Amino acid sequence: RLAGGLPPSGRGLRTLRSAAGEVLDQALVLTFEQGHSFTGESVVELHLHGSQAVLRAVLDELSGMDGLRMAEAGEFTRRALENGRLDLAEVEGLADLIDAETEAQRRQALRVFSGALGARADAWRARLIRAAALVEATIDFADEDVPVDVMPEVTAVLSAVCVEMRAEAAGVATAERIRSGFEVAIVGAPNVGKSTLLNALAGRQAAITSARAGTTRDVIEVRMELAGLPVTLLDTAGLRDAVDEVEQIGIERALERAGRADLRIHLSDDGTPVGELWQDGDVLAFAKADQGLSAGLGVSGQTGMGLDRLTEAVVERLQPKVAGVGIAMRERHRQALLGAVGHLERAFEQPRMSADLLAEEIRCAVRAVESLVGRVDVEDILGEIFARFCIGK
Repeated sequence: RLAGGLPPSGRGLRTLRSAAGEVLDQALVLTFEQGHSFTGESVVELHLHGSQAVLRAVLDELSGMDGLRMAEAGEFTRRALENGRLDLAEVEGLADLIDAETEAQRRQALRVFSGALGARADAWRARLIRAAALVEATIDFADEDVPVDVMPEVTAVLSAVCVEMRAEAAGVATAERIRSGFEVAIVGAPNVGKSTLLNALAGRQAAITSARAGTTRDVIEVRMELAGLPVTLLDTAGLRDAVDEVEQIGIERALERAGRADLRIHLSDDGTPVGELWQDGDVLAFAKADQGLSAGLGVSGQTGMGLDRLTEAVVERLQPKVAGVGIAMRERHRQALLGAVGHLERAFEQPRMSADLLAEEIRCAVRAVESLVGRVDVEDILGEIFARFCIGK
């Protein structure tokens, strides 16, 4: 009705007209047969000229046709999930890819969206189903000629999968940091130049600066990208014996938040770090280096002196954390992995467990793995049994 017929080759240039015959736009029309589109459904795409007036005119025309409506938020992706075009992890990866602001976030999201976690889950699942099939064959076909003792193979499989899942679960915390940003706190005495340094690194006036000590009362956050890594810089209140109640609250918040940060930049006039906050790997920087000599990493928020070296030092300390990241990237993934690990540990750490209970623990582990990608198929174990054993010849 819009294009006067779909292009037989699957793509073609068409003039779009309203029901009254008015020309709406000249558009590229693409058609996708069922099973070949993003959602898996038969789809027609209209590639329009991008002005708001054109879009509004075509949408108004479509809205006037019976059986058509605007898509709801995320509806195409949900249909892709329901039609088996994406698994649940890929949907999460797509959402993160859309929201990605840094190169590290883009790479991580693209790995998951491309199906890496689903492929890993499928491999674990296949190995666990093999182990379950071996155990259940000894139960269901005890009177048949089942191969000899299967427990060594079952134990080896469960142990290996358990080790891999623990390692993947351990990397989730770093993956979460890549998604939300590493926190780097600037700490030091009042009026040492923390807010000036924050503004210099951010390239804008994010924090109020003043010659008067105690200006910063709350934690100020600035999101930025350093060498492709998402970083949230925290400007904290100057640490000293507070002169009033409000400043004391700010100092308490500074101590608490800086202690939880991934890294701290200790800014000091004399090279002395904040002892109660110092942790291995923190960065020590000499403040106001433009006003005199400094023995180590000297920086100046006023002139920009030493900022490149400071940035390099921060990146050097954060990069090793990124190296340990796996494919699983959400707390939901971690809980599913740890749930599967719990069942497997109970299975192979109790050698006297009956075969039926052992098989049930493995089945529970399989379901936990399937929850990673949102797939459940209870027939697979039977299929594995009959495929592997020549029972019933």
